[in-house]
Amino acid sequence: MAWLILVIVIIVLCFGLVLLRGAPYLPTMSKQIEAALDLAGLKPGQTLLELGCGDGKVLIAAARRGYNAVGYELNPLLAIIAWLRTRRYGSRVQVRCADFWLAKWPQANAIFVFLLDPFMEKLNTKIVQYNGKKVKLVSFAFKVPGKKAVAERDGVYLYQY
Repeated sequence: MAWLILVIVIIVLCFGLVLLRGAPYLPTMSKQIEAALDLAGLKPGQTLLELGCGDGKVLIAAARRGYNAVGYELNPLLAIIAWLRTRRYGSRVQVRCADFWLAKWPQANAIFVFLLDPFMEKLNTKIVQYNGKKVKLVSFAFKVPGKKAVAERDGVYLYQY
């Protein structure tokens, strides 16, 4: 019985603590994934950075389009699931179990997020400081305060930096 309680505590901690750093795990719907990837307008071989990759669903969709994809996930259980689900795509997809706020981001052509409102301004600041190169931000459901979206489709917003 003690092992069951321990497992429950570990699961609650893995899924609950991420609320302090970004957003809870909510799978992105297929319609919004397609909208996000269309808005990003990447070409095969370009890189999508996903901040909070959850179960890897967006990474898989990106890889199927021929994109390289790097996903950060703070929850170790979800990072393992994402890694297992994306293994067949080889080096085109990387899953990193890390806090994307603290990590040095790799070079990317577009960034995808499904964060909560309170974190969008902080994200804006981090992207502005992101190595000075042009990058697109695609955000599902939440807008960047004070920044005008270039396009919007199915609740997904595109920003150009």
